[in-house]
Amino acid sequence: MRSLLLPRRCAFASRRFLSALAGSGARAPCAGVVYGFGDNSHGAVGQPPPAAHAYVPTPVPSLPPSVSAVAAGHYHSLAVSAAGEVWAWGRNDEGQLGRGLHSPRNTWSNAELVRGLENVQVQAVSASGVVSAAIGSDGSLWVWGRSKRGQLGLGKDIVEAAVPSKVKALASYDIVKDGKLFGWGYSENGRLGEMGQSTRALSAEEYIGKTVDKYSSVMLEAVEKMVEEKIQSEDDMPIIWEPSLVHEVSRLEVSDVSCGLDHSLILCSDGIVLSGGDNTYGQLGRKAGPPELLPVGMSYRPFSMSASVGHSLALCYTTTEGTAGVETGLLSWGWNCSSQLGRSSQEDIPALVDSLSRERLVSASAGRVHSVALTSKGEVWTWGSGRNGRLGLGSSIDEAAPCLVDTLEGVEVLQVAAGMDHNLLLVAE
Repeated sequence: MRSLLLPRRCAFASRRFLSALAGSGARAPCAGVVYGFGDNSHGAVGQPPPAAHAYVPTPVPSLPPSVSAVAAGHYHSLAVSAAGEVWAWGRNDEGQLGRGLHSPRNTWSNAELVRGLENVQVQAVSASGVVSAAIGSDGSLWVWGRSKRGQLGLGKDIVEAAVPSKVKALASYDIVKDGKLFGWGYSENGRLGEMGQSTRALSAEEYIGKTVDKYSSVMLEAVEKMVEEKIQSEDDMPIIWEPSLVHEVSRLEVSDVSCGLDHSLILCSDGIVLSGGDNTYGQLGRKAGPPELLPVGMSYRPFSMSASVGHSLALCYTTTEGTAGVETGLLSWGWNCSSQLGRSSQEDIPALVDSLSRERLVSASAGRVHSVALTSKGEVWTWGSGRNGRLGLGSSIDEAAPCLVDTLEGVEVLQVAAGMDHNLLLVAE
């Protein structure tokens, strides 16, 4: 699960935070070594220059011999050592590696210790496009990076933290145990619920004034122009600068949260999933509707979720929970331009990825236009866009259905994490 995921425009914090990074809570945390594969343009795979992209899972050098968890941001990566230290590598344009804004680009791919957390026993980490975060054993939240959209949560108009800084607004809470859901950052289109909802952004269809194929060049150009104009216009953005309670679930127990680029998913302990934010590609799991958090219709009980740019994934129980031989499945919905849903049926409603029905899935992670899943046997399956090796199958070929990453035969994978175009694996020692 990704209960604190700081994407480009929003952030959430919940009780379970990242407690199930090692497999949706299905397995006890174990130490291992880190492998990466996919796009290495920003050094996120951890291969030093002049190394290009990694087309098969490849060990990340320079890390401690024992790592307990990993997190993949858009273009950078984090790891927690068994000693509770945080290591970072990849893109550093916004200082998300915690080593200052002026570190030479040719050093970004080197995994280095994040300074400033020496007195914090880190349990878990999370990475977005521009911000990194860590949870201490005392339930404290620490953030670093740069964001004009409030993702740091450090207070009004604070847009940069060169070193890890404690989120004081949450100081009275233990976000590992308290069970309350907080949100902050860019709140447009209901991605943080009702808070900050004084404006609503136009959809791509409204922007260009007509209905077009969502995969057409006209639509993609419209989306790109919308993003460019949003970046240029910083004055009237609806921003929540400090963590605030998400009122829609204030009386409910939240078990998982995942934030995509422009949409959010919230899983309540009763099995109900709420979605909010942008719905250009059907990633909310419903037809067009009001920009607010609303239930997603599902035929199975979910236990973990992952949201990305335009598609969403939910692991679910396909047999009665608690019975012997419980089976799991994967629901997918939203954008399917590169077959990242792993299926071909109706895209804007959750449906099972049938080709994984024989596997007992414990974790899944959504990349920009690819997906990755982990089974109880420690096997990894990938599908969607294969560009620059992001499927780990040795080529750049797209795969419409999940494929087993067979180069991992003989090892046990404990955790998978997908960034935009790269992936991290935690492999048992």
